[in-house]
Amino acid sequence: MPGVLAANIGRWRDAVAHPVRTLGKAAIAERERWPLWLAPGLAAGIGFYFTLPFEPAAWIAGVTFAVACLSAFAATRVAHPARIAVLALCAASALGFTIAKFRTDAIARPVLARKIGYGVFTARVESLEQHGKGMRAVLGHLEPDRKMRSTPPWRVRLYFRGVPETLAPGRWISFGASLMPPPAPAAPGDYDFGRWAFYEGIGAVGFGFGQPKLIAPRESETLTERWNAGLERLRNAMTARVRSVLPGSEGGVSAAMITGETGGIDPSDQMAYRDSGLVHVLSISGLHLALAGGFFFWIVRALLALFPPIALYYPIKKWAAVAALLGAAFYLLVSGCEAPAVRSYIMLAMMFLAILADRPALSMRSVMLAAALILLIEPESLTEPGFEMSFAAVIGLIAIAEWGQRREKSPDGVALGPIRRVGRYFIGIVIASMVATLATTPFAIFHFDRSTQYGALSNLVSLPIADFVIMPAATVAMILMPFGLDRWPLLLMGKGVVMMTAVAHWVADLPGAASVAVVWPEYALVIVAVGGLWIAFWQRPWRWLGFLPILAGIVVALSATRPDLMIARDAKTIALRLPDGSLGFLREPADTYSAEIWLRRDGDAREIAKALARPGQGVRCDELGCIATMTNGQSVAAISRYEALAEDCASSSIVVSAIPTRRRCKGPGLVIDRFDLSRNGGYAIWLKDTPRIETVEGERGQRPWSQPIRKPPLKPSAPYQYQ
Repeated sequence: MPGVLAANIGRWRDAVAHPVRTLGKAAIAERERWPLWLAPGLAAGIGFYFTLPFEPAAWIAGVTFAVACLSAFAATRVAHPARIAVLALCAASALGFTIAKFRTDAIARPVLARKIGYGVFTARVESLEQHGKGMRAVLGHLEPDRKMRSTPPWRVRLYFRGVPETLAPGRWISFGASLMPPPAPAAPGDYDFGRWAFYEGIGAVGFGFGQPKLIAPRESETLTERWNAGLERLRNAMTARVRSVLPGSEGGVSAAMITGETGGIDPSDQMAYRDSGLVHVLSISGLHLALAGGFFFWIVRALLALFPPIALYYPIKKWAAVAALLGAAFYLLVSGCEAPAVRSYIMLAMMFLAILADRPALSMRSVMLAAALILLIEPESLTEPGFEMSFAAVIGLIAIAEWGQRREKSPDGVALGPIRRVGRYFIGIVIASMVATLATTPFAIFHFDRSTQYGALSNLVSLPIADFVIMPAATVAMILMPFGLDRWPLLLMGKGVVMMTAVAHWVADLPGAASVAVVWPEYALVIVAVGGLWIAFWQRPWRWLGFLPILAGIVVALSATRPDLMIARDAKTIALRLPDGSLGFLREPADTYSAEIWLRRDGDAREIAKALARPGQGVRCDELGCIATMTNGQSVAAISRYEALAEDCASSSIVVSAIPTRRRCKGPGLVIDRFDLSRNGGYAIWLKDTPRIETVEGERGQRPWSQPIRKPPLKPSAPYQYQ
């Protein structure tokens, strides 16, 4: 024992004395794991493209493609392992940038420039989704009336009150509607719905008036359009069937787990699923595809095993794998083909194809291959929370699985008994839930500004219900639905959903079940993600060096300063940092959506009504506007009427005017009027440390999905920096 201890001390002393040589040896020892980094390299190039403040020219993409080709070729011609790795990563990153640029140019469609109060349009219905008490429809082939002088959007998303009978995928309709550009983020750095809409081909959003009228088709359908319309009709029919058997929120949750349609879920139930850490159950992902595919495989193999002549002389295991592959493909199609579901299907397909080839396939390489395929086809998926959280959870789970590959055997090599297997099953749920929660928490904080504390408990209680009741019943219901024999399986599924919903409410009502968190900077998330990948990809002790960037990212996130002044695009919704460190609104916000986003990003769980600043906190308001004193002594004037312009401009350091100032306000160090806000979007202003200004459109940059940028009128002597 002393000799082993001395040897370990000697190895650590040598590692500290020669860190580069030690890391080089460790990297060479795990050379077979190097290809795992190609998908992150691809993501790095895509991420760099989306962080640019301008849209690169097409020739730049040509240059990066040439760099990718030359780097890949050079990697095949050199012998040094380190040079091969560097060249391969360069090739992957350059290819990622190229793919992102080519994808943007290929799907670019017109985006509505300004709001249309009312117009009459014709369009083809592409998809429908229940939303509240109405329907949300995506319409294509939009043809406007004469009021629209610019090029019309290729596709729009509208909300119709009620359930119009004329709305059905594939139909052509005439309707009146109000259209507006896809909304910009509520704050600089917030989620960009406009970017998502751009890559979906949606150039405008709005709401329809009255009952749409059915009209004759204006154009003949392509084969792809007929396929998509038929698939949407099938999906809607299955959703309607589920809800007819299981009314209310019970049917809404069941439909979400079969077709991915979440519009019928009661808001209180949706909140409970979110706060309890069970919201992943409501989106088609790895859990659903794995259970459905596994059940298809088991039931087909069990049925074939009932016939000895077939079971003894034919490869029924491979036949069952083919049946499961086709069944899971059908499930993927009716679920909407979201990125987490596509990732799960690719991994599931690899597993079943490996059965056909008599080889194992569940590995980290299959996860990275799935990620690379999705990024090559839809590089914009990298910016979506579903993609990030799905892969973070699966990478963590695969890393744990690789770490404990022999958990099915007892220490003495004897097969585990049934009681110990059940115990291992529940322990596995707890470990898997904890790992998935840890892996996804940074992304949940970044995108949703909240974290859940009891996810392991809720998953421990509810996942057996999903494994043994809900998903098997759902799979049987899908098989029997064409024959009208799905009622009893759906009723059984509904009983399981009721139990799972009860678990969600129970856990969500526990003290401290969910909490809001201050939003993380994007670069902090990237640092933490790199550390997590380092731990997950490597298998030797040097993997634990990944904790260093994780800790660094957390420190950076916790030390980030919050803005002292927030201004919405309407120039009437304004919040400032109060002496107690919280945000306070100068008056009742007109833009309640932005106000809620600001509080959530600030880690503040209060309602808007409780976040209004009081006179005792340095805020005074009247019919002309508001005057507030910041913690650093500077005064902020929010002007509502012309009568207050001269006085407030003469006495305030910062002026935010809901009326145009037309350069008549020259005294303050910073003047922001409604024209500035209309062009630049919302503002976030820091007055402490290094004073600076960030705007929504400034953060978005001059991209196809954003508006043109115009810098605010800053005085040369003003201590502000525009970003």
